[in-house]
Amino acid sequence: MGKIALIGVDGQLGTDINNYFKGKRMELTGLVGLKDIDVCDYKMSDSILKSIGPSLVINTAAFHDVDRCEDEAQSAFKVNVIGVKNLAIICRKMNIPLMHFSTDYIFDGKKKKPYTEDDCARPLSLYGISKLAGEHVMQYILDKYYIIRLCGLYGHAGCVGKGSINFVEQMIKMSEKKEIKVVNDQVLTPTSTLDVSEKLFELIQTGKYGVYHMTNTGSCSWYEFACEISRLMKLNTKVLPITTKQFGAKARRPHYSVLDNFNLRKIGLTDLRNWKEALKDYIESRDV
Repeated sequence: MGKIALIGVDGQLGTDINNYFKGKRMELTGLVGLKDIDVCDYKMSDSILKSIGPSLVINTAAFHDVDRCEDEAQSAFKVNVIGVKNLAIICRKMNIPLMHFSTDYIFDGKKKKPYTEDDCARPLSLYGISKLAGEHVMQYILDKYYIIRLCGLYGHAGCVGKGSINFVEQMIKMSEKKEIKVVNDQVLTPTSTLDVSEKLFELIQTGKYGVYHMTNTGSCSWYEFACEISRLMKLNTKVLPITTKQFGAKARRPHYSVLDNFNLRKIGLTDLRNWKEALKDYIESRDV
């Protein structure tokens, strides 16, 4: 495979990608922290990637605070579109593929059954719009690319853009309260960064470019996700269901954003395991 440049090695997904690939003896020689590169700065990005000389760039840098995107649209588009454009142009010049990550939030949730890669995107938020625009820019500039759409991601490193805490840890942290209110009318698939890293490794071996959904299997509401966390952790806190309207978040979110990993199966790769199994493993391996 040659050298792989990983942008965001210190982030939630980047940490597990690096750890898993190292375990498979595929050394990621171009490790770049999120504070060490500004993908919006073309000259800086070009210089860093040229010095690494990779045969593949994996980019995990993103502006993914969904509600902040509503107020900071310029910043969101700068990272999620212009940053992606810069990396795509650099990769085209170097004649190497770019792997980039997108989201279930490019869909409007009206389908009510798992979305395949060919379903029509209709984002409901500025975050979703910016991520979809990033996809289009990549496809416009590059022939060799991997666009990976994720959903409900959680990992041990936490999410840098959200104060380094994922939903699982947030629920555990809030267990000091008598009750926690969680949205019950948004259905998703919680997805483990470890499982994604394993499947990315397999995908890269195939060399088959394109758009891929990559989530654990099964589905639940955020409320059901919280209840399963509470059950596995044996928390005493009462988890109460509320509606999206009652929660009152700034950005609109799809009521159903479950993804079908159709294209992975199409190229002969197996589905990721069920989300409950992945969550159980995550909780059992928590370093606390």
